[in-house]
Amino acid sequence: MRLADSVSPTDGVRDQGPADGGFRPDIEGLRAVAVVAVVLFHAEAPGFGGGFVGVDVFFVISGFLITGLLWREVKASNTVNLSRFYGARARRLLPAAAAVGVVIMICSAVLLPLGQARIVFTDGIASALYVSNYWFILQDASYFNVARHLPPSPFQHYWSLGLEEQFYLVWPMLIIATAWIVRRARQRRKSDDPVSRRPYIFILALIATGSFALSFLATDVVPAMAFYSLPTRAWQLAVGGLVALTAGHWRRLIPPAAAVAGFAGLGMILLACTQFHAATTYPGSAALLPTIGTALVIGAGCAAPTQGCGRLLGLSPMRAVGRISYSWYLWHWPVLIFAPLIFGHPLGLTARLAAAFLSGGLAILTLRFIENPVRFAAPIRNSPWRSLVLGVAASAAVVCVAIALLVKLPIPVGRGIDAVPMNFSSPAVPTNSPAETYDMAVRQAFAQVQAAVAESADIKAVPSNLTPALDRIEDERAKYSFNGCARTLFEAGQPECAIGDTNSSTTVAVIGDSHAAMFFPAFQELASQRNWRVETMAKAGCPSVDVPINNRISRLLEHHFQHCQQWRTEILDRLQTQRPQLVVVSVWRQYGAGAASNWQPGFKAYDSAWLNSLTQLVRQLRDTGAKVLVLGPTPDPRSVVGVCLSGHIDDATACSPPRSAAVNQAGIDAEAAVTTAAGGHYADLTDLFCTADRCPVIVGNTLVYFDWSHLTLQYSRLLAPAIGALADRALARD
Repeated sequence: MRLADSVSPTDGVRDQGPADGGFRPDIEGLRAVAVVAVVLFHAEAPGFGGGFVGVDVFFVISGFLITGLLWREVKASNTVNLSRFYGARARRLLPAAAAVGVVIMICSAVLLPLGQARIVFTDGIASALYVSNYWFILQDASYFNVARHLPPSPFQHYWSLGLEEQFYLVWPMLIIATAWIVRRARQRRKSDDPVSRRPYIFILALIATGSFALSFLATDVVPAMAFYSLPTRAWQLAVGGLVALTAGHWRRLIPPAAAVAGFAGLGMILLACTQFHAATTYPGSAALLPTIGTALVIGAGCAAPTQGCGRLLGLSPMRAVGRISYSWYLWHWPVLIFAPLIFGHPLGLTARLAAAFLSGGLAILTLRFIENPVRFAAPIRNSPWRSLVLGVAASAAVVCVAIALLVKLPIPVGRGIDAVPMNFSSPAVPTNSPAETYDMAVRQAFAQVQAAVAESADIKAVPSNLTPALDRIEDERAKYSFNGCARTLFEAGQPECAIGDTNSSTTVAVIGDSHAAMFFPAFQELASQRNWRVETMAKAGCPSVDVPINNRISRLLEHHFQHCQQWRTEILDRLQTQRPQLVVVSVWRQYGAGAASNWQPGFKAYDSAWLNSLTQLVRQLRDTGAKVLVLGPTPDPRSVVGVCLSGHIDDATACSPPRSAAVNQAGIDAEAAVTTAAGGHYADLTDLFCTADRCPVIVGNTLVYFDWSHLTLQYSRLLAPAIGALADRALARD
């Protein structure tokens, strides 16, 4: 899905060479190694499970070339001509990226479900503004697509272009600032000595050390941040810069030593390409292998660029591939994404390789008709400002196309016949009724929902009166804070959020994460019907189950930023004081399962630690004098439901996962056992969502989920009778 070539793949192989500015054919060949590795990885070629490290190779090359260029200019003039530097980058990189970006968006509009296409258009805007790496972090887009809630974006590979553009913005400023400090120091000492590289080496070494430490720490906790962000990747660029600044030392290598270093480095890159895979914890310490390997290849080439592995890399076929590496990087991923859609079925290995080869042909055309004409056009090349204007215009064109498509292509709405709105009921059971009466009330409430679910399991066309409509789904997300009652991941404290009859003799507390908050509409109905006082205590990303976190960094982040332990302590203290009659517990069950790739909490649902902590929680809540009702998990729809339905507007069943895939029955059974043993009540909610075979995402005319896990407000409200029957029974029993 990405490759690092982004902006550096061919950037300046002829414009900037090693520290002395000479052309390096071995670096052009090294680009070929990097781009082929990434293309084969994305084509899922056997033996290239770690081909994604090609991006790391490009990062080191960029650091080497750009630092060498900046150092030579600073050495000659004590500063950097920013307009010339940025103009060269804009002229070299932005027109081709913009052209491919426009094609991606047009193809997305034609080939993708409209809901998914609209997401791609926003990805395109972020890519055109060169902030897509952070955009994908915010959107929880795993490079390795662990969660698979959405198909990967055709713009996914643009993340590295964004990162390198950010590098181009920061690096000259860093060099200029260092040059200014050095110049002031020389003036104070009245020194006429030649400009020394040492301050620059010190700064880059400091950046490399700090960035690597940050990457190492972040990889296990916030892997998407570690993978996509400049602060956690800067060390690789700095390593390349250090090679450029120490090129004189590398040149002292005798040819045999240089050959050994070069081949060793190339071997390290190939070892990473063939031995790493999507499950490798990355970048972290694993990224040292391709990074150091690339540094060795480049450093060895400083001594003998046409000997050792440099002779292999400098071969004409390798250099030819290296020359198209940037354009090939731009084209290969969208071609691999769109080809199966064009042919109407997944591609086999041969077809994927053919598609990758075809994208190489598009790269040749792009180099011939876009890259080189723009890059070498004298009126543009001789004017940094014209180059900058061209780059800005190219990016602006992509943004304008994206906005036009967003306006032109609205979210589809259902066009099936109107479905009958659901309306369930379950009157409260009289106080002191026999236990069988409460059981009967639960069965009757569940039976009403089960009947509606069964009737809806075979819905084909999305109903015209779907509620909420597909184009109103985002309104659901906006309402999910429930006026601050549901705290966000980084908010501390828990305000008092009581609804219903605040003077009632029956207080029901609902605690948990966002999967507790999503039942707010149901309990709002119950508070009104039962005259209960209902208080919601919910915090996103913080299960009320206090699971030990083994990862030290995760513990530090939790303590200083998430405040989960503080929040849990606060709500338990409040429950001790308030002494509610019933505490309802509801939490998300996919912690640690890869469903949220940009954050790993340090624990996993359903394992022994989780079950032990659930047992402890139930006992703590029972000690307050309250009855405890633990709600089982809602089924996993296995997709972003609105996006899926937008692509299957005439076949909603395509978005309804099999019950076996959506429900972890073994985990539910284990939780039920420990909850009962600890003195609580457990409610398996699966039958409120699934038939024996399937879990429909539309029940009647109501959309069940607004994203890939949370209930819509409407469906939550529909479940009030069933949830009320469960609560009544829990309140009545010991």
